[in-house]
Amino acid sequence: MLCYHTPHPTKTHTSSELRHLLAVALTLITLCTGCVSWSWANESSPAIKILVTYHSLSGNTERMAEAVVAGAKSVSGTQIVLKRVGQVTAEDLFSADAVVVGSPVYWSNMSGEVKTFFDNWQFKFGVFPEFKMKNKVGAAFTTGGQISSGKEVTMLTILAAMLGNQMIVVSGGGAFGASATTEGESPGIDDSELAEAKALGRRVADVTKLIKVGSSH
Repeated sequence: MLCYHTPHPTKTHTSSELRHLLAVALTLITLCTGCVSWSWANESSPAIKILVTYHSLSGNTERMAEAVVAGAKSVSGTQIVLKRVGQVTAEDLFSADAVVVGSPVYWSNMSGEVKTFFDNWQFKFGVFPEFKMKNKVGAAFTTGGQISSGKEVTMLTILAAMLGNQMIVVSGGGAFGASATTEGESPGIDDSELAEAKALGRRVADVTKLIKVGSSH
């Protein structure tokens, strides 16, 4: 026996009903568009925390640290903690998304205070065996009396300590980081050296944001 399905007659909407349906559809589209825009805006601008820490006796390295902070602050959504190396706590270290370390040049190397700071990562804060600094961004800056006084070596030793902790190191302002010459024909720190420090701070903030967005997916 053959059965035939008789379709229901098509309902004809009045003009007022059509206007109401159109209004509802437009409202839903607006709400959905707003949700998508809000989502992308938040993903593209995550909040990041940067620890800028340094040792300074003359005040030169401190000025460079302040310039690094200024550069990092120019990137939206960036929270900065600025401390001398001896004042950094385990919470400061482990809650940071990036760590920027500055040192004066002492005998073509980082100062003893900065070296103790790195030693404390394990002896005082216990970064191993979990590699608690892994995938955080790291960078370096330095000041030295003469043009060829070991500034690059100093930055490389700072970066080497970070690499040993499986951090992601970046440069900025110069090939290995930002640096300044503070004696001889260049007494103190000039505007171009401060600009290098600001450029380093901006790059650290930019790269940290990219990494944080990528790790959230």
